[in-house]
Amino acid sequence: MLETKTVRVGSNVLIGSGHPIVVQTMCNTHTSDVEATVAQCRRLAAVGSQLIRITVPSMKDVPCLEEIRRRLRAEGIGTPLVADIHFSPEIAMAVVPIVEKIRINPGNFHPDHDKARELFGQFIEKCREYDRAIRIGLNHGSLGKYIIDKYGNTPEAMALAAFEWVRMCQEANFHNVVVSLKASNTVVMVQAYRRLAAMMQESGVVYPLHVGVTEAGNGDSGRIKSSVAISTLLSEGIGNTIRVSLTEDPANEIPVAQYLAHRYGLPVAVGNDEGRHTKPDRVSLSAREEAILKAACDWGAPLLNHEIDDIPIEDEYLKDEIMQACRRRFYKPEYIACPGCGRTLYDLENTFNKVKERTSHFKDVVIAVMGCIVNGPGEMADADYGYVGEGFGKVTLYRKKDPVLRHIPEDEAVDRLVELIEGDSSLRSE
Repeated sequence: MLETKTVRVGSNVLIGSGHPIVVQTMCNTHTSDVEATVAQCRRLAAVGSQLIRITVPSMKDVPCLEEIRRRLRAEGIGTPLVADIHFSPEIAMAVVPIVEKIRINPGNFHPDHDKARELFGQFIEKCREYDRAIRIGLNHGSLGKYIIDKYGNTPEAMALAAFEWVRMCQEANFHNVVVSLKASNTVVMVQAYRRLAAMMQESGVVYPLHVGVTEAGNGDSGRIKSSVAISTLLSEGIGNTIRVSLTEDPANEIPVAQYLAHRYGLPVAVGNDEGRHTKPDRVSLSAREEAILKAACDWGAPLLNHEIDDIPIEDEYLKDEIMQACRRRFYKPEYIACPGCGRTLYDLENTFNKVKERTSHFKDVVIAVMGCIVNGPGEMADADYGYVGEGFGKVTLYRKKDPVLRHIPEDEAVDRLVELIEGDSSLRSE
């Protein structure tokens, strides 16, 4: 078990070694829609989410976040809230007095790296003032130019990029810190977390790790992809809080995460005045769902570690799904899809299902369906093709990292994506 610091989020959630694994999720409502976001938070807390993350895409959403928190607390819902911030140090500073935890990528605070460090230092001090927790969250594909130029876009680069900010927290003697290094590629994700854990151990100060597979998709594939990677790390004692990111209702993420937390976590803690929390009762899984998750956990680590090359099970569909999730054998397109959040301006779940239906015949291709232009292009690092929402009923289609068709009407975009892939396939076959 990786021995970590203990992080306090609010008055009653403790994250770190010696404490149960904390299960969390993220709202996919628009933060400006206070009623919808409060209703979703209420439902997520009821099914067992111990932390709830809410995106804050602009300064005008800050008062909305404050009102959401006020209403939840007035109802007696004390689940800590996490503000999800992209790029804006001003917004990050503005939400510190409001929520219990803030998720940021400090490398995005400013294009000039030295200025980003200066701004992150100021942010640390404000979090210290208000006794807030920080999640330093980096994703594969959203690393800054500074780190990619030096180390490339690799698991090692992810760990090194995160560790620079970790080191700043260590030097500032600020330890209410959680770190994450998510990727949609399960191999990259596992390698990055292992490397960062080793780097923190060598430094002598180890912060808790939030683990998850970003843009895992939906259905069986999303659950299996998340489970093989998360379970591999949890089985090694790496991981203190988890999210299973699905392109579905966020409430659907909770039973999968609870299964993993109960399989690999500590016994249930007893609540007391020191703020230790209990794991909520598990949401029921069907026998089929539990069998799928069990198989993914049983075989994920041996496959990812190349200890075995095949799975001795008779269910060919399940075998194919697990082998593909571990990137050992591909029998269908690989899909990357974000779970959606308040920045998403179209029906992501239904669109993703349409893309899967129309592209299932392609082989050896990675297709991404991303909710927004803010971080979608960066986080679909492994994709051969990308469908990215622009908002206002328009879509941009990508080939690798290059936007090739912009401002496509949503009702035409899936057809145009299929045409793009078919055109490239015919060129490759000539």
